[in-house]
Amino acid sequence: MSREDGDEAYVLGMCDEVLGEIGLQRHRFDWLLGDPGATGRQVKLPVDSYWPGHQLVVEYRELQHYQPVPILDKPEMPTISGVHRGELRALYDARRDSEIPARGLRLVVIRPADLDADGRGRLRRTRESDLEAVRNLLTRTSDEDSVTDAFRCWLIAEGWTPVTPTDQWTDIEALRGDECLVGEVKGRTKERGIDADIAYGQLLRRMTDASPTTCYALIVPVRSW
Repeated sequence: MSREDGDEAYVLGMCDEVLGEIGLQRHRFDWLLGDPGATGRQVKLPVDSYWPGHQLVVEYRELQHYQPVPILDKPEMPTISGVHRGELRALYDARRDSEIPARGLRLVVIRPADLDADGRGRLRRTRESDLEAVRNLLTRTSDEDSVTDAFRCWLIAEGWTPVTPTDQWTDIEALRGDECLVGEVKGRTKERGIDADIAYGQLLRRMTDASPTTCYALIVPVRSW
């Protein structure tokens, strides 16, 4: 299957439709660079698509971004960075997750699990529901949504895999090996004391698993610490 016919193109096409702007696919910023090669030269890392009018970057990350795929990772063949392709992919994903927001751009990461996908991460292409899911992801503008997106990027950089929460009221859930993290997310507030009480009460209601490998977190903006 060609890139034009793949799931990535399908998802990015829906993004174009929702945003009303044709994105710049495989765009390269001058400041988003890979590791130096043998000559010391650093190549510009591509992003899946960039919409200048919306100051938005979208990355569609399939399963190989979250779990080992030996045929793609080639663990027996180290790269110029001294790690195999799978590790380098994770390193560069983390670099995108940190550098893109730091430059004032919004980054949205879309995964197969966000859409109608099978167990192998292949999209079934149920267009109506997929389009609605993409629309919801791209139009997340509340402060709480911004905190959720930022924390999700941090989780991925730390080796966690965000998953669909088992409890419909949970804001974010992620796995890393045997560990599970369940989070309650809050945005900025003018009533920190009252809202902290409410937030901890809501988090307490999520605490249904006594396993030592499950942790619970309240996620807030730095200014609310």
